[in-house]
Amino acid sequence: MTQRASNKTARLRNTSGIILLGSMVAMTLLLTQPQEAVAAEGDAIDEAIEEVIVTARRREERLSEVPMAITALTAESMELSGIQTIMDVGREVPNLNITRFGVGNTSHAAISIRGLGVQDHIITTDPSVGIYVDGIYLGRQMGANLNLRNIERVEVLRGPQGTLYGRNTIGGAVNIITQKPGEIPGTSFQLEAGTRARVSANFFSSFNMGDDVGMSVGAGFTRRNGVGEALLVVDEAKDVGEIFEASMRVAVDWQATPNWNLLFTFDGVQGDGGQSGSTAELFPASNCAPAVPANACFFADPANISFLPPPNNEPLTPDDIAADPYDTNTGEADLLSQNNSGFGFSFTADRRINDNLDFKFLSGYRQMDYKGGLDDETAFQDFQSFPEDGEADQLSLEAQLTGLYGGFDFVTGLYYFTEEGNTFSGITTFITPGDFFDVNQEITSIAGYFHGGFQVTDPLRITAGVRYTSDDKDADALFTNFPWFLPPPDGNGDGTPGSAQREFRSDDWSEFTWDLTATYGFNPDLNFYFTTSKGYQNGGYPARPFGGPGQFIAYDPQTAQNYEIGIKGRPFRNWQLAANVFYTEFEDQQLDFSQPTAAGFVTTTLNAGESETKGVELESTLRTDGGFSFLTNIGYIDAEITQVDPGTIGIVEGDTPKLTPELTAFVAAQYDMNVQNTNLLTFRLDYSYRDFMFGQSVNNQFNRIESRELVNLLVRYEHTEGDWALSLYGDNVFDEEYAIGRLDQGFGGFTEIILSNDRSEFGIRYTKNFGGE
Repeated sequence: MTQRASNKTARLRNTSGIILLGSMVAMTLLLTQPQEAVAAEGDAIDEAIEEVIVTARRREERLSEVPMAITALTAESMELSGIQTIMDVGREVPNLNITRFGVGNTSHAAISIRGLGVQDHIITTDPSVGIYVDGIYLGRQMGANLNLRNIERVEVLRGPQGTLYGRNTIGGAVNIITQKPGEIPGTSFQLEAGTRARVSANFFSSFNMGDDVGMSVGAGFTRRNGVGEALLVVDEAKDVGEIFEASMRVAVDWQATPNWNLLFTFDGVQGDGGQSGSTAELFPASNCAPAVPANACFFADPANISFLPPPNNEPLTPDDIAADPYDTNTGEADLLSQNNSGFGFSFTADRRINDNLDFKFLSGYRQMDYKGGLDDETAFQDFQSFPEDGEADQLSLEAQLTGLYGGFDFVTGLYYFTEEGNTFSGITTFITPGDFFDVNQEITSIAGYFHGGFQVTDPLRITAGVRYTSDDKDADALFTNFPWFLPPPDGNGDGTPGSAQREFRSDDWSEFTWDLTATYGFNPDLNFYFTTSKGYQNGGYPARPFGGPGQFIAYDPQTAQNYEIGIKGRPFRNWQLAANVFYTEFEDQQLDFSQPTAAGFVTTTLNAGESETKGVELESTLRTDGGFSFLTNIGYIDAEITQVDPGTIGIVEGDTPKLTPELTAFVAAQYDMNVQNTNLLTFRLDYSYRDFMFGQSVNNQFNRIESRELVNLLVRYEHTEGDWALSLYGDNVFDEEYAIGRLDQGFGGFTEIILSNDRSEFGIRYTKNFGGE
C-alpha cells in the first residue's frame, strides 16, 4: 500500500471516529434535554452497591467475606467496560498482565499475576496462572483467550492458590462462571458494528423444558479487518491483525431427583485470522560484542557465530523493514494466516446427602489445536521464520465433599488430570531452511486436599488447608540437530554420525502445599484478614532445545510462599473497598531465556535461583447519591531476582522478572440518570495504564517494553420497558500503538517486537432481551 493510500485510510478512520463521537454527543442532547423535567419524577437511582457472590473457595460467599485478593467482574460490569475476551480482563485488574507473545495467534493468552507467568505456549511448558471454567481446569495457554459473552462473572484470584486449585496456580487463578441453564429464563441477542469493519452477533437463550430440566444455548461470531498489510506478498490470505471467530455453547441442567442435580455442557470455537503485528527494531550487531556486560545479550560470545542474513551476510537495513510497524515485508505467505479450534464436554453431578453434607463430581474433556508461527525479522530475506502447529487433549476428574456443622465447615476432594499434546515446527529457517522440531508430552497429575474453617468467636474465623500433588511427565523430542552414532559390529559406538534420533525423558515430582488464614469482622460488611499460602508449579522440559540432546533435560518445580494482610468490605453503604499488602518468596525459580546457536534458538528453562516480590493493591468503588460512580483499581509491585545460580545466561541479581509492570492502574467514571421515568442513560469513561516492563527477564534496553495508556468511552441508553439497550462506544480512542513483547536478537542486529492488535475502534451496539416463561 502506498503512503498516499495509507494516509487516506488513516483519514477515513479518523473521520469515522469523529462522526461516531459526534453521534454520541447528539444522542446525549436528544435524550437528556427534553427529559430534564420528567427525570426528577422518575425512580431515584439506588446509590447502594450490590454485594457480589463468589465461589473462589468452592462455596458461595459474599465478596467481602473472602480473605484473599480477588477481583470479581460481573456480566454487567464487563459489558460497560467493553470486556469481551480474557485479554480484555488484563486492562482492569491490579497487578495482572496478559499478552499474546507466543506465535502471534490471537487465541493465545499468556497471563502473569504479581510477576509470575509463562509466555511460552509449547506443550512442554505449563502456565503459572490457572484458568477454570465452572470448576474445570484449562491446562493450556493456547486456546485460553476465551469469549466472555453470556457468562455470570469472572473471578481473578491473585497470589498462590495451591490448596484449592492445586498445581500451576503459583501466580493465581482465573475462575469463569457461566449462567445456570433455566435459572433466569429469557432470550437475548446482541448486534455490533464499528470501524475497521467490525461486525459481531451473539445469541443466548435460557429456558425450562418442564419442571426439572433447564437448558441454555448460546452462539456468536466476531470479525474485524486487519490493522496492517503484507506489502511484498501478492494475494495474502489474511491481513495483519485480522480477526474472525465463531463459538457456541449448549448446557442442560437436570434436577434428576430431589437430591441429585446433573449438569451437561458442550462448547466449541473456531478462529481464523491474521498474525499479530510484529516488526524489527534495528541496532548495530556490535552492541552485543563480548565486551558488553553479561545482561546485554542472551548469549556468551556472539563473535564466534555469524547470524547475518544470506546471501552476502549483510545486516538488515531500514529499507528491509516496513515503515509502518503494523505492515510487514515478510515473504512468508503461509505465516500470514493463523487459526485455532477446540471443543469440550463437561459433566457435573451434585448430590445432597443430608442437611450437613454435599457431594459433587466434576469431569471435563477438552481438545484444542492451532496453527501459527512468526517471521522474526519481518523482512523478505527470510533468515528467521518458524511455522508451527500443535494440539492437546486433556481430561480432568474431581470428587468433592463439603460439610457444614455449626461453626465448622470444610471441603475435601480427590483430583485427577491427564493431558497428551504435540507441537511441530517446520520447515523452520534459521540462516538456512530445512530444520524442524517435534515434541510430544503426556502428563498425569493426582492430588488430594482438605480445607476447613472454624468460627472461633463471632468476629474471628480461622481457616486452613493442605494439598498433596503428584505429577508424572513423559516427553520426547526430535530435532534435526539431535545426532546419534552408528554402532560397530561389537555394539560399541565408533563415533560415526547417523540420522537424527528422538530423545525420551520421564520425570515425576510431588509437593505439599498449604494455607492458613485468620479473618476478623469489624462488622458484617467490613473484614480484616491475614493469610499465608504456599504455591507449587511442576517441572518440565525446554521448549526449543535446538542445541542437541544435552539441552533436553528437565528443570525442577518452583514454589512460592506468600504473606498477605488486607481489609475489604463496605465501610459505607455506597463505598466498596479492598486493600492489601503482600510479600512473596520464590525458591528454585524457573527462569526461561532464549540463547541463539548455530542450530537455532535454544529456549530453555533453569531453576536459576530465588526472587521476592512485595506490593500493594487497592480496589475501590464509590457511588454517590447523584448517580455518579467511581471505580479505582491500582496495583504496585516491586519484584526482584535475588539470587542467580551459576550457569544462568544473561540474567543477573536485581533484574525484574519478565512482563512485570511496576504500576498498574484502572480508573472509571460513570454517570447514570433516569430518563422517561424508569429508563436509564449511562455515560462512562475508562482509563487503563500499564507501566514499562521487560519482554524477557534479561533487563537490557533491547527488551524494554514502554508503558501504555488506553482510554475507552461509552454512552448507553437502556429502555427498561422495551427490554432493549443501545450503546455507542469508543475503544482505545486515541489509537495507542504499543508492544506486548520484545525479544533481544542482538546477534542479528535487531530486536523482535510483538505488537498489540488493540487499535482504535468506534461503533454501535444493540441488545434486545425477550422475557422468559
